[in-house]
Amino acid sequence: GIEPMLHSVTVNGPRSLLTNLAIPSAASLSAAVCGASSGASSAALLIGIVRDARGRDPVAGVTVAAEWVELSIGRSGVARRTPRRVVTTRENGWFAICNVPSPGTVTLTASRNADSTDLIEVDVPADGFLRRELYLGDARTVIVNDKARRGDGRLRGTVVATNSGKPLVNAQVGITNGPTTRTNERGEWTLTDAPAGTRALEVRAVGYYPARKSVDVVDGAAPINLSLATFKSVLDTMKVLADYDRYSNLAGFRERRRSGVGRYFSNEDIAKRGPLVTSDLFLMLPGVYVEYLQPEDTTSAFASSVGGGASVATEKSILMRGTTTNRCIPAIYINGNWMQNIVITDIDAFMRPESLEGIEIYTATQTPPQFQPGLTGCGSIVFWRR
Repeated sequence: GIEPMLHSVTVNGPRSLLTNLAIPSAASLSAAVCGASSGASSAALLIGIVRDARGRDPVAGVTVAAEWVELSIGRSGVARRTPRRVVTTRENGWFAICNVPSPGTVTLTASRNADSTDLIEVDVPADGFLRRELYLGDARTVIVNDKARRGDGRLRGTVVATNSGKPLVNAQVGITNGPTTRTNERGEWTLTDAPAGTRALEVRAVGYYPARKSVDVVDGAAPINLSLATFKSVLDTMKVLADYDRYSNLAGFRERRRSGVGRYFSNEDIAKRGPLVTSDLFLMLPGVYVEYLQPEDTTSAFASSVGGGASVATEKSILMRGTTTNRCIPAIYINGNWMQNIVITDIDAFMRPESLEGIEIYTATQTPPQFQPGLTGCGSIVFWRR
């Protein structure tokens, strides 16, 4: 991503000529771009070029944001903070983000007006230098022939098992909040109507650990070959013994559903919608939103719901209309238990759509007393799982 100096070589006659070339080290590049490092920073450098997904031309004036999680352990316990760096691409589409963690995982996104990338994860290596190209595209939903579409991109590839290399049949492959497909008997898949640009691809199969990979939806994209590891190779054997009065809980769910107050999803409703992850159920629900909170969103309504402060301002959350605000964070209950400070990544990780028996959604004025943690001015969402 750095334009090199020219090195002239003079060739005299037919004799062989030996010329040595060298590239600067990661530390030299970081020092040249970011300046001398201090003891308080990792001095790692993340650079790249943002290009248009259609013509692959560099795009200027694009906002590129990087975030990561830092945990510090002290006498008072574990403190968590989320540093954020924001830069703007130059005329040649070039960007540089200094002092990212090394080694470490950084979430990256680029946006300009209605065009954006998905939120993707990149791994900064231990040598402290990473280049990542980003492709900008429009991911808005449009209606074509009475069918909702987010793009006309196309991806293809295969899914195999890591341990055996055998094709995985009927594995689910999809763009986050976008189209999905399944693999055939040879493990092959083709994804159509995908939004152009850099996107997050999710792959899931029964008995295998899910995989998430950043991909570039551009014309002529190479096939994407993925492998999934079994749960057995990732997780140790775990036995959980508990008493759970499932049927009495479902009886309460059905009784409240008959009252007509609130919105409800039965397991049949969830299966019909076919969501890739649980949060997909809320994408088209009136009055409910799936959004990233911004720093300016730390109002009293948000603070009273999640504990306050800018530490939640970069989390992806389920929001709904409140009694006094246009957006607020509802209380989340799982099997009747109030779950504080839970975010969408937690919900999607621990509650697969096929494991749910039902969901109840209430506004602030509809919420039953047993699902009201306090006078927050916001509603509640109740999950019932097997």
